[in-house]
Amino acid sequence: MALVLDDEKIFDFVVKQGNGVKGMVDSGLSKVPDRYVQPSNERINKLEAKQHVILPIDLSELRGPRRNEVVKNIVRSAETIGFFQVVNHGLQIELLEKLKDAAHQFFNQSPEEKAIYLPGVSPSPLLVKYGTSFVPEKEEALEWKDYLSMVYTNDLDALKHWPMLCKQVALEYLKTSSEVGRTILEVLISQLGVTYEDWMAEAYMGTKFVNMNFYPTCPNPELTVGVGRHSDMGTITVLLQDGIGGLYVKVEEDEDSGKKGEWVEIPPIPGALVINIGDTLQILSNGRYKSAEHRVRTTSTMSRVSVPLFLIPRLAEKIGPLREVAAKDGKARYKEFLFEEYKNNFFSNAHDGKKSLDFAKITAHNDNEYVTP
Repeated sequence: MALVLDDEKIFDFVVKQGNGVKGMVDSGLSKVPDRYVQPSNERINKLEAKQHVILPIDLSELRGPRRNEVVKNIVRSAETIGFFQVVNHGLQIELLEKLKDAAHQFFNQSPEEKAIYLPGVSPSPLLVKYGTSFVPEKEEALEWKDYLSMVYTNDLDALKHWPMLCKQVALEYLKTSSEVGRTILEVLISQLGVTYEDWMAEAYMGTKFVNMNFYPTCPNPELTVGVGRHSDMGTITVLLQDGIGGLYVKVEEDEDSGKKGEWVEIPPIPGALVINIGDTLQILSNGRYKSAEHRVRTTSTMSRVSVPLFLIPRLAEKIGPLREVAAKDGKARYKEFLFEEYKNNFFSNAHDGKKSLDFAKITAHNDNEYVTP
């Protein structure tokens, strides 16, 4: 029998009881509940969106004669759209397939098996959290997504506390894709005219967590979003998407393509990883690199999974424009702050494009908060 509940009961069933969007769909749902219907300006029209068709970047060529060309391509992508895809990244295809399989296995469990990781119930809430949408308590329209988030502290904690079905493969993915993130960070920092040092990776990407996102089939995908418009708060995100597609990015600065301000789809490339520039790197670069505003569409045909690794600063790290960059630019466009403050602000609001960056921007009343030497 199909689930028929009012908005309040839907929220209780999906969010509080931990049935998730998948539990709602499995009940025989025939149409999207009102609680999930997005305002018309937030919906994604697949027919109007263009595909961002560009060759993936071959990371292995950073070690060869084409290094300068590869560096140029990475920098251009970071300066314009904030997204690019990489191949020959060092992760085995078998690992990536196992990771997607593990995500499906976790979410295909019964609601009771997943609900043990709900906030307030999880035996290790600082390391593992299962949930739905983004900040459901703050959202007028919920997102059509369930997720599992696994925070890394050390190998022993991960193997002890992360879910049995996915801990081994998720840990391997975290370790290997962290090296991809480190490589990208070194390239981008160096191209700012700043000498890259090993401590930077620990400072700016010292906190790591893997999410497994699950987007169940949706009876009315044109009314919903899997994830609303947002940019990531961290430094770099390394994303594995499956072959279904549905990831859209807003072009911020690419004047040459004629797509500035448009939403484009990032089509899946077999074996590739998606690299996503986050807010922290935009701030460190004093605005030269652009964090990518992106969102996810749902589908009526197949459930979709994606697995992002978020590489973010340590919570106690001071973040602001790198002093050499701000000095060269003549001013700092962002203030200095503890990353924990930024994180708390980010998670206190529903997704709303790149509005989270307003927290860090220097305005008329705080333009003396961060002065370069």
